[in-house]
Amino acid sequence: MGITLVRVPVDRLEDFTYRAFVAMGVPEAEAVYCTRGLIQSELRCLPGQGQGVRRLPVYYERIRNRWIIPGAPFEVVKETPALALVDGHNGLGSVIAQRAMELAIQKAKVSGIGTVIVRNSTHFGSSAVPARLAVEQDCIGIATTNAGPEMAPWGGASGVVGTNPWGIAAPTGGPFPVVLDIALTTAGKGMMQWYEREGRKMPLDWALTPDGYETDDPTAAMKGALLGIGQHKGYGLSFMTDVLTGVISGGGFGLAPYSNPAKQDVSHLLIALDIAWFMPVQEFKARMDQFIQQVKAAKLRPGFDEIFVPGEIDYRREQDYRQNGARLDAVVFDQLAELAQKLNLDFPFEREVVAE
Repeated sequence: MGITLVRVPVDRLEDFTYRAFVAMGVPEAEAVYCTRGLIQSELRCLPGQGQGVRRLPVYYERIRNRWIIPGAPFEVVKETPALALVDGHNGLGSVIAQRAMELAIQKAKVSGIGTVIVRNSTHFGSSAVPARLAVEQDCIGIATTNAGPEMAPWGGASGVVGTNPWGIAAPTGGPFPVVLDIALTTAGKGMMQWYEREGRKMPLDWALTPDGYETDDPTAAMKGALLGIGQHKGYGLSFMTDVLTGVISGGGFGLAPYSNPAKQDVSHLLIALDIAWFMPVQEFKARMDQFIQQVKAAKLRPGFDEIFVPGEIDYRREQDYRQNGARLDAVVFDQLAELAQKLNLDFPFEREVVAE
């Protein structure tokens, strides 16, 4: 059973996303950040990952209910030349994370490294978005956040820590930066829903039933806890991500994030490393290109045609979408059309089905 995909021009999608945020009451400057976050995620992530413009109706409901506060203060509670603690005051997480990375970059240009920890934030989307901001300023960017307690600790049957994604981005001398963009669970519930809709079984290492048994049934898995990447290793990384974000910031951790819809209590960590502090930027890029060549020259495993570096597949997908149109899940397409009516916006798309 296939899932219907609809082609939409990227420029129109970007314009619609921006206008939708403004119509929700988001200040124009913040709408720019939010639009960048959703469009980058839509073009680079798989549809089943749950990021991108499918979040627009979710943000609409949260803003309408005052669970997220557009224009909330970005408060620097405490800082040094290299460090800052920020309170996001329940504002838009994408805005807060990107502004925090911008602050980290500023500090990196002074001290070689800039570290900003954020508390009282909300859903910030793909971790690659703030991480990639650092690349534009010839820095290495690291972005991570805690999330709702969907992952079972190793040996446990219920969720205690989050998917707690990481984004790490570094420039190269080639056409695209290397970008690691991963959650610490083997898969998320968005991918499980995708498999459920397709009528497919899923791998056994994705999730547990509510009773704590491994399952290949996505319907049963949706009611249970997720499993970490690399078994105990993913759980350990997720646990320590909560330490680096929620615990040290004075914000939410463990069971707290997303437990109260009116206060998501999410915490982030943003780090920028100024490459020029270590060596000339062009030398770094040449070394990166040499590293990439070494990786791509490795002997191939049976069944593989090419070796990719982190972010390369995402880059190719983005280039394809920008040239030929993004492919939206038809369900998401219809949800956006409905949102346009609620916001009294024109919906500038035809329903051009490209795959079923």
